[in-house]
Parts: sequence; C-alpha cells; structure tokens
Amino acid sequence: MKLLSVIVPCYNEEENVRDFYDELCKNTEFFREKQIEFELLYVDDGSKDKTVAEVKKLHGEDERVRLISFSRNFGKEAAIYAGLQKCRGDLAVLMDADLQDPPSLLPEMYGYIEQGYDSVATRRVTRKGEPVIRSFFARMFYRIMNKISRTEIVDGARDYRLMTRKVVDAILSMSEYNRFTKGIFGWVGYETKWLEYENVERRKGETKWSFWKLFMYSIEGIIAFSTVPLTIASVMGVLFCILAFIMIIVTIVRKLMFGDPTSGWPSLVCLIMMVSGVQLFCLGILGQYLSKTYMEVKKRPIYLVKEEID
Repeated sequence: MKLLSVIVPCYNEEENVRDFYDELCKNTEFFREKQIEFELLYVDDGSKDKTVAEVKKLHGEDERVRLISFSRNFGKEAAIYAGLQKCRGDLAVLMDADLQDPPSLLPEMYGYIEQGYDSVATRRVTRKGEPVIRSFFARMFYRIMNKISRTEIVDGARDYRLMTRKVVDAILSMSEYNRFTKGIFGWVGYETKWLEYENVERRKGETKWSFWKLFMYSIEGIIAFSTVPLTIASVMGVLFCILAFIMIIVTIVRKLMFGDPTSGWPSLVCLIMMVSGVQLFCLGILGQYLSKTYMEVKKRPIYLVKEEID
C-alpha cells in the first residue's frame, strides 16, 4: 500500500475544512483500486477563526486527519514547507482548502505518476472570476520572471502539485528563509507533467490575497530567483555617468563657440530630481537584496508549532 500525503495550508478556512474533506473522500473508490492510503494534513497558519476546532472535529471522526497549528501567521510558504517536512507519504500533494484545486483531478494526476513522471503540476488556462487588473499584472509578472530568470515559471501555475518522495526531499533540501515555492519547484527540476484546467472559484469565504500582498509576493520571487535588477541598477548608473559627461562637453562647447551662457534653473531642478529618483530606485534594489541576505544570515526558524495532532 502506498501512502499519499494530502497537504492543505489553511488560514481562516473554517467554512471549507469539512467541505474539502468530503470532496477528497469522493476518490475513495480510486484509492481502493490503486491500493493507496491517504493522510490529510491540515497546516493551520495562525488562523483567527475556528479552523483548528473544525480540524479537531474531523480528527475525532477520522484518524487519517492530522493537524499542525502555528504559533502565529507565518505565511503560506512556511505552511507549505511545514507540510512537506511533516508528511509521511510516498507521494505528497499540495492543495488549497478553498477547493480551487479540485480533488477530482487526483486520479488523472496519479496516472501520470504511474507513467514515470516525478511530479504532476497544474496550471489555470482561464482566470474566470478574477479581477481584470489582477489578471493583467499576474500575466505580466510571469512574462518578466521568465525573461530575467533561468528558472522557468509557467504562467497560471498553481501550488496544486503531486510529487514523489524524491521531489519532496529535494524541495526540503532548500531550507532558505525567504521562500518562493513556484520558483523552487522550477529550480529542482525533475520530469514534470503539466495538467491544464479552467479556473475554479472559491467554494466559500473570501481570498486572503490582496493586490498588495500579491505584489510583495512577486517582489519576493524576482529577488529570490534573479539578479537582473542589480544589473539594471549598475547599467543605469553607467548610462547616467555617460550622459552627464556628454552634457558637460556640450555646455563647454556652446560657451566657447557661441558664448551661450548656461541658464534654465527649472530644467536643472527637473534633471536633479530625475537623477535623485534613479539613485533612490537603485538603492532600493540594493536594499531589497541586502534585507533578504540579512534575514537569511539570522537563521530564524521558518515556522513555530503551537500544536500538533497525529
């Protein structure tokens, strides 16, 4: 019998805990046919509602349900890492509690594992139900990432992924504090089958990802898997030095040949403000990389467990 670990990060998902369990159990016949046992590992990321209480109720009804509860909110990346670290399965699958990752895809995903793939990943081909502006910036992020990074990140990729134990171990070997799982999946490699499906809206509740949170998450990804912003800062510095040198030559020539006095304080002020803005922008890029290095050097734990139920 193979053991499948179903890892479900949760943050204020009390309405969806039982619904997810019920949907997963609809695959019982498939699990029996393929001789697969499963464990359902809910990772509570410091929820403020009754998520933990709902998981405990399920555990009382089914011992296959497990719980890891954090001491506070550490973020979804920490919850994913904790789930992979604590899971016991020969296979592991990451899924969202809001049922945007349909459990009904598991039989098809497992079929590709049987064909020899190391992991089966999913991507959305539509963004139905998502705000237009958010969809636009999401697509722009994937385009930019794939141009400036050697790590391929597929447009519309979800965290919903079925993995063999060797892939899980490879991901766990990357114990960095500043985590960007989509990039880590691409970096570790292995033979991956991509499964496409249309976007599924949340069953209940509201998304915890605001536009600002997604923007900051994208910055995390760019800094974690590309040094191109540092190159851009360097190139901009060189270009402005060349431009300044040319302007000095032009000013001297105008004065010597035409006696044209240097004038125009408004344009000078605008130029100073523009150059200062570029300098601050470049310092901000450096600051982002330094801040991430600072957090890595501290070697703080990625998460702290408040309660664990096996």
